Amino acid sequence: MKLLFLFEELSGYFLACVNELALSHEIEVHVIHKEVNVQAPFTFSKTDNINLYDRLKFKEDELAAFIHQLNPGAIYCGGWANSSYKKICRNYVSHMPVILGFDNQWTGSLRQRIAGRLAFFYITPYFNRCFVPGMLQKQFARKLGFPENRIFTGAYSADQPFFASICEKYEAEKEKQFPRRFVFAGRYVKEKGIDILWQAFSELATEDGMDWELWCLGTGPEPAFEHPRIRHLGFVQPEEMSGIMEQTGVFVLPSRFEPWGVVVHEFAAAGFPLICSDQVGAAEAFLRNGVNGYVFPTNNTGELKQALRRMIKQDTSGLLEMGRQSSQLAKQITPMTWASTVYKMIQPS
Repeated sequence: MKLLFLFEELSGYFLACVNELALSHEIEVHVIHKEVNVQAPFTFSKTDNINLYDRLKFKEDELAAFIHQLNPGAIYCGGWANSSYKKICRNYVSHMPVILGFDNQWTGSLRQRIAGRLAFFYITPYFNRCFVPGMLQKQFARKLGFPENRIFTGAYSADQPFFASICEKYEAEKEKQFPRRFVFAGRYVKEKGIDILWQAFSELATEDGMDWELWCLGTGPEPAFEHPRIRHLGFVQPEEMSGIMEQTGVFVLPSRFEPWGVVVHEFAAAGFPLICSDQVGAAEAFLRNGVNGYVFPTNNTGELKQALRRMIKQDTSGLLEMGRQSSQLAKQITPMTWASTVYKMIQPS
């Protein structure tokens, strides 16, 4: 079967998943996508199992003609915002699986309640299946009118085997000397809570006996906070993460808004204790408060500082055990489970 993906931005973890799908289920994969985000300029390894096409090289009528000639057996559309993609989906939804993927959490806001009432006009006529990351997204899918048996979870997976191999590679070294460094990975924007992380860490650094560092990976409009114990390493490609993970110990994502956050899965798979705000969607699956890390109320610098302090006070054995718990939780979702779910979705009803 030919499976067509209509996407905006590509990511390494997505390609790991579709590569697994192509190999394990003998699916012919075709992906139409737009160019890479300048704030997250990932480079990707090409594979013979995935056919990639630049969306900008097609006019709208040319894209429709190309897809007609391709003759896919199923379509997966990443989101409902692209009107050109929706038109394509509308043409095929009556006679094949057409999957909607999204990560919007259900919050019960007025805007979402209105969206639920109007979904019959601008969402559900275009799609007959729905693939979402977790339970809050599943709740939203129900509100949009998708029946229970057409909603599937586990839509985002890190390249779990890759990050698990990093965990195994450095486990013995971390047992000897655990790296006393927090690490943040994400865009330098207020939505990620990077400003309150800098504030909380800099305040904590004044306390007696505090010898930890904070390493920050990313770029963005927020100017880097200068501090002798904070290092700014810029954007890091996936293949460079191994060296960073060797030298750091605890992952922190203090986002004010994070529908999911695959980076949490990545660091969990690599065996890191975690600190996340209560707005990080992926914490639902990969963080158990007090077991493998701590959850704090979003936008609360004092509570974030307390979570950082609690990590600092852990001894090496406690930190290592948290990391082991993280790596176990990370096994819930893998490229293999992702591929199995997609294969199930694209079977004819």
